[in-house]
Amino acid sequence: MNVSAAPGRPRSEEARQAVLDAVDDLLVEVGYAAMTMKNIAERAGVGRPTVYRWWSGKAEILVEACTQDATDELVVAPHPDPHHELASYLELLGRFLTEEPPGLACRALIGEAQHDPQVADLVHRADLLTAPTVVVLDRVRVHAPGMPENALAVAQVMGPVLTHVLTTGQAMPGRLVREHTRILLAAWR
Repeated sequence: MNVSAAPGRPRSEEARQAVLDAVDDLLVEVGYAAMTMKNIAERAGVGRPTVYRWWSGKAEILVEACTQDATDELVVAPHPDPHHELASYLELLGRFLTEEPPGLACRALIGEAQHDPQVADLVHRADLLTAPTVVVLDRVRVHAPGMPENALAVAQVMGPVLTHVLTTGQAMPGRLVREHTRILLAAWR
């Protein structure tokens, strides 16, 4: 989610990236509830007015950081075997959500969205993990002519993985990921 800068001085890419990195770090160190715009600005080495000029709150910063990080980190190489490609992606997704600070940020946002309608709206509009999932689905679709439209296919692919992560705090075991991809690809033939 790229937030348009307010009128005034142009947005510094260096300052923007420092803020996005700071929010990831602080989430791991102090958690979502304890994170403030003040400590984000201090950690990033920028003034609070700079942060408020670009984002209205910590949830907006986290959404932007999560979306960028997911697009950058959730990348698997194309593979001729659709089972292998889809399973590789879902295993990477599980590790991202359980081991990487940006993945932990995504989980924090999903959790906060359950209590805060504004965060829920931000998360819904940003569709945090959809873009990298669609990249893989577009490559797999050639082997799965019955795959539904992207919105439903993304939900079918990610639903069990997200549920497992959110209810256990652990990535879905590889054998379950492989079984999940087998079932999906059989259904999409």
